[in-house]
Amino acid sequence: MVVGLAFVGAFGYWVFNVVVAIVVLSMESSVAIGVGAVILALAALGGGIVLLVLRRSWALGLGLGLLIGWALASIVTAGYCTGLNPGMYA
Repeated sequence: MVVGLAFVGAFGYWVFNVVVAIVVLSMESSVAIGVGAVILALAALGGGIVLLVLRRSWALGLGLGLLIGWALASIVTAGYCTGLNPGMYA
């Protein structure tokens, strides 16, 4: 059950990432990119840690999935999809 929910959490993060990216890119501002990066980090890292602290099997899977989804998005896209790439702000 935990592994399946981890996949659900990772997929959910990617969906959330696409929605935030569409909103941020429609604004065309470096400030919006920074705000979007903070929102994505807080949602994934903060939400994942909160769910891990709950110590329930469903929360553990979703929390790990959020953290894994954020990490994979950061690694695979070289930080472009999570706002970690400093070249985006120039």
